Amino acid sequence: MMKNDASSSSSGGAAGGESVVADVGRRRSTCGYCKSGRRSSTTHGLWANSLTVYDYQDLLDRGWRRSGSFLYKPEMETTCCPAYTIRLKADNFSPSKEQLRVSRRMQRYLDGIWDGKKQELADKSGDSQVLPHGDELSDSSRMESLGKNEQNAKEEELLDFLSKQIDVAIQSFAKSKDLPCDVQYPKGIVKKVSLSKKRRLVEGSEDLLYTSNISFQLVALLRRAKSDDNDVRLSGTKKNSLVIKGSSYDLSPKHISEELANSLRHLIDVPDLSIKACNGHLNFYCTVKEVHTVKDSHVAVPRESSVQESKGHDIIPKKPQRKKRKLEIILNRSSFDPEEFALYRKYQTKVHDDEPGDITQQSYRRFLVDTPLIYVPPTGDDTVPSCGFGSFHQQYRIDGRLIAVGVIDILPKSLSSKYLFWDPDFAFLSLGKYSVLQEISCVKENQRHCPCLQYYYLGYYIHSCSKMRYKAAYRPSELLCPLRYEWVHFDVAKPLLDRARYAVLSDYANMRNGDLLSTQEPGKLLDQQHDDLGDEDLNDAYVGGDENMSDSDSSEDELLPETNHLASAPTENGDVGCLLLDLRGSRLRYKELQRVISPAKQVQLENQLLSYMKVVGPHLSERMVYSLG
Repeated sequence: MMKNDASSSSSGGAAGGESVVADVGRRRSTCGYCKSGRRSSTTHGLWANSLTVYDYQDLLDRGWRRSGSFLYKPEMETTCCPAYTIRLKADNFSPSKEQLRVSRRMQRYLDGIWDGKKQELADKSGDSQVLPHGDELSDSSRMESLGKNEQNAKEEELLDFLSKQIDVAIQSFAKSKDLPCDVQYPKGIVKKVSLSKKRRLVEGSEDLLYTSNISFQLVALLRRAKSDDNDVRLSGTKKNSLVIKGSSYDLSPKHISEELANSLRHLIDVPDLSIKACNGHLNFYCTVKEVHTVKDSHVAVPRESSVQESKGHDIIPKKPQRKKRKLEIILNRSSFDPEEFALYRKYQTKVHDDEPGDITQQSYRRFLVDTPLIYVPPTGDDTVPSCGFGSFHQQYRIDGRLIAVGVIDILPKSLSSKYLFWDPDFAFLSLGKYSVLQEISCVKENQRHCPCLQYYYLGYYIHSCSKMRYKAAYRPSELLCPLRYEWVHFDVAKPLLDRARYAVLSDYANMRNGDLLSTQEPGKLLDQQHDDLGDEDLNDAYVGGDENMSDSDSSEDELLPETNHLASAPTENGDVGCLLLDLRGSRLRYKELQRVISPAKQVQLENQLLSYMKVVGPHLSERMVYSLG
């Protein structure tokens, strides 16, 4: 849904729709990702007085992003955490099981099947599914009265809980064994064992409910890992051993599953559920006397309850009356909204622990409302979508209540995600992940009317920051080469980034030589990791990936003198004499200004213009207006 009554906060721009920017130069500040405490983050900055959506699209494709009206680009070779622009083609998007689960969870909540409240561990264990039975539970209609959807929802909550506990056990296991710390470990996935599969297993497996093959994934990952830590390295003398501080550790699914099972027994206190390691698998068994199934769903039934049923006591819970909810997604032009600001304050204080006094309307406007983008209204043809091009706030409302706001830019080729803030009371809906799916759908929907709009930009991807790696779960994605500005498939780029934080991604041809992984192996490894993230993970707070630039004119930033830091960049032909300058409202080419300024001023200004042309590119620099103040 699109509302057109709200006006843009700062989309006026210069007459005729031109881009006017002022070069800030190189900046050095503290890093919000590695949190080193040093001014180790280096970027190049521009202030945009006005910016056409076409110029901003081209800036995105050269590694730039915006925070309000401030444009910034990481200096990839020198910054502590190189940030690669990441995008995916919406039509090619293939959702993972976890992403589909997020959509199903939202739908169950809207249908009134699930109320979203956290269940006690006893409920997760299946106690709420325990039914009294008389004659061997012959009255199947009573069981079905619980409702298949409610039963599946509770079982899914239990699977989520067990998967998260496996993740905790993996971290504890890795720490205790001093395993590589710079490796992205696979997420634990617990699956239900189907009735047909149990029939093929050995006798006595009828009590087996769930299983996980995480141990096999860990072994595959660790055998490929090439750690820089001298204390943790792969041994070349024994194929299935990992040398840890001088001692040999058996690197096999059997031993790892036993380690994880021992750890899980201390983490999980779920009634009627036991954990065992079997041939490398982690198995979860029901400990009650009998397990009956209804349409291949497990329902634990203790014999003691048969006495109550035989006496005629109806203790089967009644099916609750469902109350459906209405979700609205409303697209507004970027403007200040008091309701949105109140939600932003709540989000920042409860999710990011910001001090309430630090969250002002001015800082909020500067970060998420102000925009230099010049709005392009719909033209009625297939060149502009029905909402137009520009900066927008996408509101998510359930029964009229504002629960989330996505800040996005809709551009000629893409939808660029900037930031998302949401109501902490609705954290159980994984709104960060859900909004990404909706924004991808928005691209697909608009593409029908505007074929050139094909891509979804997720902001920056930082391979060295674990909180940012979730973006690669939206597949198939591409990363922008920081040197040649070519798009490289993530599965090809990943082995390069595993070896070094900064890499010229377009040099992927070198992967066929030396000891790098083949271009096929990364995809296989990612498939094993299931692209899964825990719902409680802070990654939902990092959608768009730009929050660390929220205070772009911070006093902690330090301007640096220009150096030949781009000497390794490929030569791009351009003539600084052709650059259009804005001098106190007057427009003239630099070659015209040269005639009236001193030689010393010429040298100083020409160095600035050359630096500007290198980071922006010759075509864009000649198209935009360079403001001299």
